[in-house]
Amino acid sequence: MKALHKYYKWEVLGLLWMAYLLNQADRQVFNTVLPAIRDSLHLTDTSVGLIATIFNLCYACMVPLGGMAGDRLSRKWVTTIAIIFWSVATMFTGLATGVVMLILMRSVATGGGEAFFGPANYSLLGQYHTDTRARAMSIHQTSYYVGVILAGWLAGYIADKLGWQYSFIIFGAAGIIWGIVMAIRLKDKKEAAGQAGNEGSAVISSEVEQSKPGIFDGFKTVFTTPTALVLTVGFSGFIFVITGYMTWVPAFLQEEFGQTQAVAGFNSMFWTYAAAFAGVLLAGTLSDKIAVRDRKVRMVIQGIGLILGAAFLFFVNGDMALWAVYFCFAGWGFFRAFFDANIYTVLYDVTPARLHASCSSALITTGFAVGALAPVILGAMKDSMGSLSATFPVLGAVWVLCGILMLIVSKTSYQKDYDKIKK
Repeated sequence: MKALHKYYKWEVLGLLWMAYLLNQADRQVFNTVLPAIRDSLHLTDTSVGLIATIFNLCYACMVPLGGMAGDRLSRKWVTTIAIIFWSVATMFTGLATGVVMLILMRSVATGGGEAFFGPANYSLLGQYHTDTRARAMSIHQTSYYVGVILAGWLAGYIADKLGWQYSFIIFGAAGIIWGIVMAIRLKDKKEAAGQAGNEGSAVISSEVEQSKPGIFDGFKTVFTTPTALVLTVGFSGFIFVITGYMTWVPAFLQEEFGQTQAVAGFNSMFWTYAAAFAGVLLAGTLSDKIAVRDRKVRMVIQGIGLILGAAFLFFVNGDMALWAVYFCFAGWGFFRAFFDANIYTVLYDVTPARLHASCSSALITTGFAVGALAPVILGAMKDSMGSLSATFPVLGAVWVLCGILMLIVSKTSYQKDYDKIKK
């Protein structure tokens, strides 16, 4: 039985790795075929941007509920029902004939389903992997990169050959099938009272069991802790730029360089996330080594990453050579990982352990609520200016401002907030 348990935790990782891949791929399908949807349904850029905006707003609003469900209900069934729920909605997105059904299926149903998946997914993985948690989480994160690259290419290829509707239908069907596999193979881990299930879900102890954090405790802590507050501001700017980028860059390559949906979907994601993969490994290693002597260096690395990443966005436009565009994509992706690698480490440094899950929910909810505005804002700018090229400097400026703010607060507040928690 011990040997079976030893190997089963890696099966759990495999099951959740594929589920998370489908989760991220599902999001990217819409971005890849966005121009085809717009033209087929005779929508404006503002209209299709609004669909993506509502999706992210729904996701932001539902994340706290998803976290509560993951802590209070069977994590196996929360993750399994979530993947089946959003996959059915994805299939119905392919049947949409107007903007109302697109908003209903894509934004409300899909956003709601994905919000319940995330917290339970990480909690269940953390329960099975205690001594191997860092390695398991790192492997699990690779499914994000693979998912967006795969969806960027495959969704575009399907759309080119069969029509954009089939991209949603095929990816949705794959999710339903995998949900059934998870229902059969995935199991909740039974733990004795007082054991830690997942560091990111708070430390489970008899004291915490008697006094569970309320849904707003995390918001109160984050918004009254200077370092956590500025991290949340930086994270909001981070998500704003990423959401705008991932929504509109495939359309940029199609319209400015005449690429097919498959080619644009691949190139918009591959160069960015291949570089991000290397960047996150470097940033994580540097952060861990230097932070032994000076903890605030984690936030400094984040601020530098935002500023250097922004520099590449200022140069992107439709008049560049294509290789130069890809170089900028890669540079932006490499330095975005500097921020990505330290988000939760910084947050957990300056917030109480018993509130880590609640503070994470506050961070995610705020970040995605702000980031949700990017698709519709950029869509409106494109409608008024006639090109996406003018939007890249705007995205760059957002990161520069956030990066400077984080560098300032890392010097003035980080150590004070850290020491306060350790007292």
